[in-house]
Amino acid sequence: MKLKIAFSTAALILAPQFALAAGCSHSKQVMSCSEGSVYDAASQSCVATTT
Repeated sequence: MKLKIAFSTAALILAPQFALAAGCSHSKQVMSCSEGSVYDAASQSCVATTT
C-alpha cells in the first residue's frame, strides 16, 4: 500500500513538469511583414516581393 502511495505521489508531482517541457516551444512565432514583403524562412527575415 505504501508503494502505491509513493508512486502516485511521484506521478502527481512530476506530471506537470513533463507536460510543460513537452509543450513549450518558444521558437515558433508568427512573423508579420509589412505590405509588399513576405517572410523568407531561409534568411528568417522579410524580403521585398518582386512582381
